Amino acid sequence: MKDESSLERAGIAQAVGTVGLATFISRILGFIRDVVLASFFGTGMFADAFFVAFRIPNLLRRLVGEGSLTVSFIPVFTEYLTEKSKSEAFRLANAALTLAVLFLLLITLAGIALSPLIVRAMAQGFAANPDKFSLTILLNRLMFPYIFFIGLAALVMGILNSLHRFGPSALAPVFLNLALIFSALILAKQFDQPVLALAVGVILGGILQLGFQLIFLIREGFRFRFLLDFRHPGVVKIATLMGPSVFGLGVAQINVLVTTLLASFLAEGSVSYLYYANRLVEFPLGVFAVAVATVVLPTLSAQAAKRDHASLQSTLNFGLRLTLFTTLPAMVGLIVLRQPIIELLFQRGAFTATSTILTAEALLFYSLGLWAFAGVRVIVPAFYALKDTVTPVKVAALALAANLVLSLVLMGPLRHGGLALATSSASVLNFCLLAFILVRRLGNVQLAELGYSILRVALACVPMGLTAFFLGGENHINLFGGNLDRLLNLALAILAAMGIYLLSCYILKSKELTALKQMLRLRAKRNQQ
Repeated sequence: MKDESSLERAGIAQAVGTVGLATFISRILGFIRDVVLASFFGTGMFADAFFVAFRIPNLLRRLVGEGSLTVSFIPVFTEYLTEKSKSEAFRLANAALTLAVLFLLLITLAGIALSPLIVRAMAQGFAANPDKFSLTILLNRLMFPYIFFIGLAALVMGILNSLHRFGPSALAPVFLNLALIFSALILAKQFDQPVLALAVGVILGGILQLGFQLIFLIREGFRFRFLLDFRHPGVVKIATLMGPSVFGLGVAQINVLVTTLLASFLAEGSVSYLYYANRLVEFPLGVFAVAVATVVLPTLSAQAAKRDHASLQSTLNFGLRLTLFTTLPAMVGLIVLRQPIIELLFQRGAFTATSTILTAEALLFYSLGLWAFAGVRVIVPAFYALKDTVTPVKVAALALAANLVLSLVLMGPLRHGGLALATSSASVLNFCLLAFILVRRLGNVQLAELGYSILRVALACVPMGLTAFFLGGENHINLFGGNLDRLLNLALAILAAMGIYLLSCYILKSKELTALKQMLRLRAKRNQQ
């Protein structure tokens, strides 16, 4: 049994590695995209208008698509695969896709028609500048169809993940980044207002993301059939789970809405500072936390369907330990190296040294909550695997209220940094409450093992952080000269810090490091076969 559990964990770790690698590629291209956008548009009016306009359909994507739709669909679809048959599961998928097409089409049309009201609600402060306000509305209308394509892509992702095909969905966001880079470098020259080209790139990216995943779904034997069946038992169950989960899983995104609205009343550029800082925090979240959550949700759902709570506890514990093993050192690294990272990635063209300093302020406060952002991504799907949608809603409501109060209190003395700190604090509250409730429901979830793992990681982060500060911080020793000074110093600091962290984990006998070793051995054996 112990060997079987070890092999299962190694399999999870391997799948996490696959998703993490694909996401890493996507996030690297995402950074290249942001470098291009920062260089062309900086942190002024056009950048603020685009980021607000894009945030609205992007928020709906995360709430309706990759958020509630995915986590509601996977447990039910997995139950059909486990207890019925693949053909019955595909019939459910066709019914869900048919209804999703109609639902997303209505959302898209409503969003286009109501763009002025939506933008006013999202960024009330923009109304003081008519040109900025009008541009944001236009961009929002042009980009709203993105939710239609990306919502369908998210449902296709749910089907593929349930079939344990994680790579294609993790790689699909690459196409959005490529489309935006193409639109900024090539299409922008064809527009009187170059920022409008970015809206075209967003739509193109959504179409490509959907098309790319459909290729792999067809290879799995799936064929789309129009099936309008409101009474299908699986569809009813998905709808029952989906309603509350929109709020429960999307609290982080609702917090982003609150932050954007309040930032619109601050100095011009505040929305952009928060955007670029949040993008940097999302890098480890996407590569590690989202990868773990993506992989463990189908496993948790299958274990819940079998009522195997002991295995569910073990899987959740391992998912949390693996997440903290990667995100805690990432948090320390971002805090220590925040300014050199921003300088290297963004400080060129319209993105000035002042933009770097102010973005670094936001990054500091966002980074403090990185471990909580990551933990929520892993722990909330456990509730949905158990088909509990009520508890996350209640906890999310408390966290949202806390974020609003803290934002109003902190935005005065700390400006945009206060908004980032409020978001982090609300996420910490969200995670702690959810963890407390889940422990009471499932038992201790092997708390001693989790606690020792966190202690080992925290100890390993101390020499890692000191190494990063000594080699790459603001007062680092200048080992190189010339134009490559920042790049080489930062690369040296990151590689050395990673090496020190892994060595420290090895000395402290980290079980997560052992699981990653098993993953590499398992992959090597499969490559030899």
